[in-house]
Amino acid sequence: MTRIEEFVKEQAEKHGRDRNSLMPILQAVVQSERFLSEEAMVAVATELDLSTADVFGTATFYTFMDTFPRGKNIIRICKTITCHMKGKDAIVDTLEDMLKIKLGQTTTDGKFSLLQANCLGWCHKGPVMLINDEVYPEITPEKAVEVVSKYLKKG
Repeated sequence: MTRIEEFVKEQAEKHGRDRNSLMPILQAVVQSERFLSEEAMVAVATELDLSTADVFGTATFYTFMDTFPRGKNIIRICKTITCHMKGKDAIVDTLEDMLKIKLGQTTTDGKFSLLQANCLGWCHKGPVMLINDEVYPEITPEKAVEVVSKYLKKG
């Protein structure tokens, strides 16, 4: 049994093996592995007696269920109409220039991935940027550079 198969089995013992257990198990895998590999999705499907298509369909439906490796620091910019109207495009442009990547890409050193999210739930404080699990509301291009620079210094 591979390490990921063992991990999925442990998660199934913790969360159960019915259809309602799929999301908590997928979330646990993402938290542990930083993405859902094909091997992990097959292991989940086997453990829960679901089709791999069902597991893959669920994983790819959700923004935060990455199905391939991302950078150490995942930057997500909210793309709702509210954030758009409050200047999210300028933030994206600034971060693309700073990191030398486009939306959907990862820096060559693997430190950052730049993505958009459908909604981060902070419309009242937009535009919003999320780095890993840290929310940065009312972000401006200047504030975005300042925040990302701190992550650059961390390594």
